Amino acid sequence: MSEMQIVVAGAGGRMGRTVIRVLADMAGCKLSGALESHGKPDLGQDAGVLAGTRALGVTLTDDPLPLLAKADALIDFTEPNVSVALAGLSAQARIVHVIGTTGLSTDDENKIRAAARHAVIVKSGNMSLGVTLLAALVEKAARALPDYDIEIVEMHHRQKVDAPSGTALLLGQAAASGRNVSLPDKSVRARDGHTGPRHDGAIGFASLRGGTVVGEHEVILAGAQERIVLSHVAEDRAIFARGAIAAAKWGQGKKPGLYAMADVLNLSD
Repeated sequence: MSEMQIVVAGAGGRMGRTVIRVLADMAGCKLSGALESHGKPDLGQDAGVLAGTRALGVTLTDDPLPLLAKADALIDFTEPNVSVALAGLSAQARIVHVIGTTGLSTDDENKIRAAARHAVIVKSGNMSLGVTLLAALVEKAARALPDYDIEIVEMHHRQKVDAPSGTALLLGQAAASGRNVSLPDKSVRARDGHTGPRHDGAIGFASLRGGTVVGEHEVILAGAQERIVLSHVAEDRAIFARGAIAAAKWGQGKKPGLYAMADVLNLSD
């Protein structure tokens, strides 16, 4: 069987470089292209050297069309406007598009959903296999304990620009799905001053930022005289890279559509 040809978008960023390092040592997959935005200083550099591994003979470019034409999959940890544009190009190329970008607007989501009519798109606020399982457990716990208060606490490094994190929102959606309610209707993002008592059924979020924390998430279900805490700690960004590559492999041969990491782990039922 030939190696799976994978293009990495945002190849000069933290996650892009991590994906490239993992790909460099993974059998059955090959880095076939590395994308960066126009004007970035890393353009023209060898992607492997930039990522801190050996030279891979793949240089960073800002032209996606020739790369996607020869690729099997695109792994994309970039920015919302970039991911939306790449989703359209992936649909034209009929390749697997794995999206780990967070901070997407409702309009962005709709455009990606439209592109998924012609491409296999796997999108998640967190590509970790462990977080995917955690979300399934949160949904079950929220359903089993309908009267327990739910709070989601997350912490990330000081450079993270969106809050709550995509993972926190993924976990919040899992809790809302477990209770068959709308997350936007139940979400509480901030508390300050005289807030009054907690509203029944609220799903609270707290976001902490500092240092070099890769990612920590806790889902607290608080009942009378007891609490259940479901948590996940990310120790290295490589977990997200491995999950994204697993999603790309899983997507080969699937029918066009918008999928989640729960589909990759067969947890959707």
